[in-house]
Amino acid sequence: MPSLNVEDRILRQFVALSLLLSFPIQGLAQQPAAKTLSGYTSADSAAELDWEQRFRAIPEASRAHENMRFLAAHPHNVGSEAQRKNAEWMVAKYKEWGWDAHIEQFDVLYPTPKTQMVEMISPTRFKLKLEETPLAEDPYTHEIKTQLPGYNIYSADGDVTGPLIYANYGMLDDYAELERNGISVKGAIVITRYGGGWRGLKPKLAYEHGAIGCIIYSDPADDGYGQNDVLPKGPMRPAAGVQRGSVSDTPLYAGDPLTPGIGSVPGAKRLAIKDAQAIMKIPVLPIGYGDAQPLLAALDGATVPASWRGGLPFTYHFGSGSTKVHMNLQFNWDTKPVLDVIATMKGSTEPDTWIVRGNHYDGWVNGADDPISGQSGLLEEARALGALARQGWRPKRTLIYTAWDGEEPGLLGSTEWAETHAAELNEHAALYVNSDESNRGFFNASGSYQVERVINDVAHDVTDPETHGTIWARQEAGRAVRENGRAGGGRAGAAAGEKDIIPIGALGSGSDFAAFIDHLGITSVNLGFGGEDRGGTYHSAYDTPWYIEHFGDKESLYGKALADTAGTLVMRFADADILPYDFRNLAKTLNGYSGELKALVKQMQHDASVRQHNIDSGFYRLAADPQKKASLPGPLPNPPDLDFSALDDAITSLGASAVEFKSAQDGSGSVSAAKAGKVNGELARAERKFLSPAGLPRRPWVQHILYAPGWYTGYGVKTMPGIREAIEDGRFDEAREQMAIVTAAVLSEASYLASISHELSTN
Repeated sequence: MPSLNVEDRILRQFVALSLLLSFPIQGLAQQPAAKTLSGYTSADSAAELDWEQRFRAIPEASRAHENMRFLAAHPHNVGSEAQRKNAEWMVAKYKEWGWDAHIEQFDVLYPTPKTQMVEMISPTRFKLKLEETPLAEDPYTHEIKTQLPGYNIYSADGDVTGPLIYANYGMLDDYAELERNGISVKGAIVITRYGGGWRGLKPKLAYEHGAIGCIIYSDPADDGYGQNDVLPKGPMRPAAGVQRGSVSDTPLYAGDPLTPGIGSVPGAKRLAIKDAQAIMKIPVLPIGYGDAQPLLAALDGATVPASWRGGLPFTYHFGSGSTKVHMNLQFNWDTKPVLDVIATMKGSTEPDTWIVRGNHYDGWVNGADDPISGQSGLLEEARALGALARQGWRPKRTLIYTAWDGEEPGLLGSTEWAETHAAELNEHAALYVNSDESNRGFFNASGSYQVERVINDVAHDVTDPETHGTIWARQEAGRAVRENGRAGGGRAGAAAGEKDIIPIGALGSGSDFAAFIDHLGITSVNLGFGGEDRGGTYHSAYDTPWYIEHFGDKESLYGKALADTAGTLVMRFADADILPYDFRNLAKTLNGYSGELKALVKQMQHDASVRQHNIDSGFYRLAADPQKKASLPGPLPNPPDLDFSALDDAITSLGASAVEFKSAQDGSGSVSAAKAGKVNGELARAERKFLSPAGLPRRPWVQHILYAPGWYTGYGVKTMPGIREAIEDGRFDEAREQMAIVTAAVLSEASYLASISHELSTN
C-alpha cells in the first residue's frame, strides 16, 4: 500500500468515524425480518435458534481428535477385544454426559480366514504374498498380531484351479465387452480391479457368467501412484495395500446372512449357511497391485480397450486361457458378538416420538478414517447435547444416539437392532440421521425428500471451519465450479422462493441407513463432509491416526463441523412444535422421477429401433473385423408405450396435499400440545406409506418403492426401482404392475397428508 500524507490519514479517519457512528442507524433500518423456522411459532423459533447457537459453541475439534486417536488406537474389528473395550468406553462416556446408555448384543455369522493361498501355476510359478507391509513411519501398522488379514467376508470356501481372465471392473458392460471379443469366463478365475461399481457385484457377476473364482485387485491408476505419491511420502495406496470388504449380497437383504428380516437374538431361527442367499457362491479374495502385477503381466491374448488399461507398466491383455491360477480359500464360519452402543435422552413432552442418530464404529483394521472420523464427531455432538441439557435445554422428543458395530461386514449391528425393534420403530421413529466417515471439504447430504428443505436451512446456519462461510455457501460454490457457473441453488423448475435449495441425493445402500429406510420406511438422512483429500487407505491396514494426522483432517476440524450440522438437525426435529417436514419437495422430486422413466422408455425405443435397423441392413456383419473372433450385436428390448397418466395424477394429488399441509403447519401456532403430539405421531409414520409389504420383485426384504439399492448397482440408488428395473430388463408387464403399486402408494400418502392437514387446521 502506498504511504499516505497527514491530510489523507485525517480524512480517512474522519470518514471511518462517520461510518462507524452511522452504522447502528443504517443497520436498524436494513435489519432483515427475524428468521422463523418451519414447524415453530415465532417465539419458539427464536428460542430454538438461541439454543442451537449455544449448542454449536460446545463441540471442540480437539476433543473429536482425541476421540479418534483413542478409538482407532488398535485394530478393532467385530469380535475383537479392542472393540469391546471401545464399546465399554463409549457407554461410560455417555453416562458421564448424562445419557442413559447400555450395550445391546447380537450374535452374528462372522467368518474369518483359515486358509488363504493364491498361486500362478502357468506359464510360470508365482505364489502371492498376501500381506501388508508395515510402514516404519507409522507405528500403528506394526500391531500385526491383532490385524485381520486382507479378505472379502462372506466369500465362499473354495479350492479351485482355472485359466485367468481379466474383466476390467467386472461390471455388466465389461462382460458385454468380453462377449463381443468372443471371450467366455466359464470355468475361469476372473481378475477385476476395484472401482466402477460395488465390490460385491464383481464376484456375483463373475459367478453368473460361469466363473469359478474371483480376484479383486487395487490398480495404481485408481488409488495408487497414478493419483499421487504413495505412502509414506503421499496419501495413496502402496503396492502391498489391500482393500478388505464385504461381498454379502446386501441389495438382496442387509444384516446377518442367516437371519433375514428378524433380529439375530437368542432363539432366532437361523438359515443353514448353504441356504443363505446373501453369501457369495464362489471364492473371492482382494489383493494389492504388488501381488496382481505378475498375474496380469502373464496374460496374453488380445489387448484390451483403452478404457480397461490401468497404471501398471505393461500392456493389458484379456487372457487367452494359457495363464492358470490356483486359489484355496477356507474360512472359520464362526458366530461373533456385535456390540451396539445405545444411548437415550428422554423427551420432555412427546417422549413416544423418537429421533435416532447413528454412526458405526467397527473398522476393518484401525479404521481411523472409516468410520472413526464420523464416530468421533458424533460423540462430540452427544457430549454437547448433554452439556446443553445441564444448561436447562430438554428435547421435546426422545433422542436415541447409537454406535453401530458390524457395519463393515454387511450393516450387521444397525440391521439386527432395527429388525429386533421393528414394531417399536414403526410406532415411534420420526427420523434416522446417519453419518459414516467424514473428511475435509464440502457438505453432502442424501435422504428422504421431505427433509430436503430443513437440511438446506441447517446448512445455512453452520460455519465451514476452513473457509468460514456457511457450509451451504461452500457447497453451492463447489457446484458452480463443477458446473462451470451454472449452479443456481435449486433443481430445474423449482418454484419461486426455492433458489436457496441445493438438491440432496436419494439413498441406496452402503451404510447404516439401509434397514431404516429400505426395510422399515423411516424418514432417513445421511450426512458428511469430503472432497478435499484423495487417499488410498480405504479398508486397509494403513487407515490409522498417523495417516489422518499427515494426510487427512489433521485436527478433526470437520469432526466438529459434522457435530454442529447433525446436532443442529437433530435439535430442530426434536424441538419443533410440528415436525418440520416439507412434502412439497417430495412431490417435485417424484414428478422428476416420472419424467425420467418416460425418457427411459423413449430412449430404449429409439435404441431398439436403431439396433434393429443396423441388424436388418447387415451393418454389424460388414463392419466387423474379419480377422477377429467377435459376436455380433443382437436385438434390444423394445418397450411399448406405457401409460403414466395415473401415476402423474397421483403425484399431482400429493403436490396439492403437500401445499395444504405446509399451510396448516405454518398456521399451527394455537394448536394444543395434545393435538400437536397426536399429529406428530402421525407425521412420523408418513414415510411408511411408501412400503410395499411384498417388497420389491425378487427381494422381499427391500420394501421401499421410491428408493432402493439397484440389483446391479450395489450401493447406488435406483429411484422408483420396481418400475425402473422392470423397464430396463424388458419385463414390461411387471413394469405396469409396479407402476400400479407406486401409484397407489403415492395416492395413499396424499390422502394421509390431507387428513393430517385437516386435523391440524380444525380447532
